[in-house]
Amino acid sequence: MTRLFVNVDHVATIREARKTQEPDPLKAALMAEKVGADGITVHLREDRRHIQDKDVRIIHNNIGTKLNLEMAAVDEMVAISLELKPYQVSLVPEKRQEITTEGGLDVCSQIPELIDIRKRIKNEGILFSLFVDPDIDQLEACREIKADSIEINTGNYSELVAPKDVETELLRIQKASKYASDMGLRVFAGHGLNYDNVKAIVTIPEVEELNIGHFLVAQSVYVGMENAVKRMIKIIEMAQS
Repeated sequence: MTRLFVNVDHVATIREARKTQEPDPLKAALMAEKVGADGITVHLREDRRHIQDKDVRIIHNNIGTKLNLEMAAVDEMVAISLELKPYQVSLVPEKRQEITTEGGLDVCSQIPELIDIRKRIKNEGILFSLFVDPDIDQLEACREIKADSIEINTGNYSELVAPKDVETELLRIQKASKYASDMGLRVFAGHGLNYDNVKAIVTIPEVEELNIGHFLVAQSVYVGMENAVKRMIKIIEMAQS
C-alpha cells in the first residue's frame, strides 16, 4: 500500500495563533502513528510561522516512525538538517508572503546549488527529495542532481473542479510519475489531497508515498486526529484493493 506521511504543521499553526502550548504537534504526530501513519512530515519555514526549531527536535526524538523534514534550499536549513539528521530532507520553494507552498521547486534554474546541497545531505546518510511540478524539464533536472526521489505537486490537481480539467491534470501527473520512475527516481505525491481526490493518485503505480497535512488537521477538529488518519488509510487501502 502507498505509504502515508502525516504533516503536522497546522497543528502548530493553531498553537502559534495564541503563542501557547496547545495543541501540541508531537501529540498529534504520536496519534497519527498510533493508527498506522508511516511517517511524520514537518516544514520548518524560514519565517517560523508554524513549526518551530524545538518542535522539529522534539518530534524527531520522540516519534517511532520516520521524520521527513521539508525546508527551503538555504544554508540555515541545511545546517539544521545536518545537525538533526532526519530520515529525509525534502526541498520546497518558499516565499515569505505566500499562504502555503504555491508550486514546485524550480530545479532547472539552480542545478549547481542543489547539487551542492544534495552532496552535503547525502554525506550524512539522509535521503534527499525535491518537491516539483509534474513537468518533464524539472524531472530531467532532478535526475541531473541525482535526487533519491521527487514529490509531485498535486496542488493544481486538487484545486481543479471541471471534470475535464481534473482528468487532464491527472494524466499529466501519471505521465510525470512514470517518466520519473523510468529514470530511477522514487515517486511521492502531495499538496491539497483529501478523502476524495486521493483515490486517483494512489492508483498511479509509481506513487509510493503521500504527504498529507492540512486536510487531516482540519478533519481532526471534527473527529480527532486518530479517526481522521484512520479514515485516510482506509480510503487508500480501498482504492488500491
